[in-house]
Amino acid sequence: MDIIKAVILGIVQGLTEFLPVSSSGHLVLLQKIFGIKAPPLLLETLLHTGTLAAVVLVLRKDILEILKRPFQPLTLYLIIATVPAVIAALAFSGIIGHAFESGEFLGFCFLVTTVFLITAEIVSKRINTDNNLKKKENMTWLDALAIGVMQAIAIIPGISRSGATISGALARKLDRDLAARFSFLLLIPAILGALVLHVKEFVKGGDVETSVESLSASAIAAGTITAAITGFFAVKLMLKIIREKSLFGFAAYTGILGMLILLDQYVTHIIF
Repeated sequence: MDIIKAVILGIVQGLTEFLPVSSSGHLVLLQKIFGIKAPPLLLETLLHTGTLAAVVLVLRKDILEILKRPFQPLTLYLIIATVPAVIAALAFSGIIGHAFESGEFLGFCFLVTTVFLITAEIVSKRINTDNNLKKKENMTWLDALAIGVMQAIAIIPGISRSGATISGALARKLDRDLAARFSFLLLIPAILGALVLHVKEFVKGGDVETSVESLSASAIAAGTITAAITGFFAVKLMLKIIREKSLFGFAAYTGILGMLILLDQYVTHIIF
């Protein structure tokens, strides 16, 4: 894969990781369009490294607060919310790998994201009063578990991780700013876990080693740096949107995209 394609994928990764439109779904779609042969799970992890740097930079105050006081409820809630995704990744690794390789469920999963976003906004608007919304000190372990289950569902490409977790948080009556920040903080252990899993594959070599060589170091660097830069601006934009706007625009986008993909998968077969 050349540098131009890597930059394009980096831009898409950086923008869509934090916007509730499914970064993994967009990467799988672009891989189909470009005919990239590298393993999608590996390529996605490399680009996620860039977005990890972006979210750490933007949420540095939140992260420093956790590091200064690691034994606090928020730390426990992040752990609780991470567990369901770990269980799902281990239990359904074969299905997940197939979904990334084939893109078979992509259209349907984008529509699932649409349903999540619409439902969350409807529920949120019905309970959106200062007295009803939970701040950080009012959050419970059940809230964290519900958000974690939503993140586990979003392992399949096409279902937005940020969209699912923010939707879960809004449905649990969390303050909109807290919902977004908690969702983005959850991204950190998710990416770190994926990187740890791939370390074993890097050590073993084989197909992964070959695929890394085919990507080239310059392409990997270009994609990762681009993902970091675009991700930085995307997370700041999303924090503003979630506080002041609605998610209906993103729901419309994923709904239209999902229907177009299904049309291609079952009728036109231009990409799939």
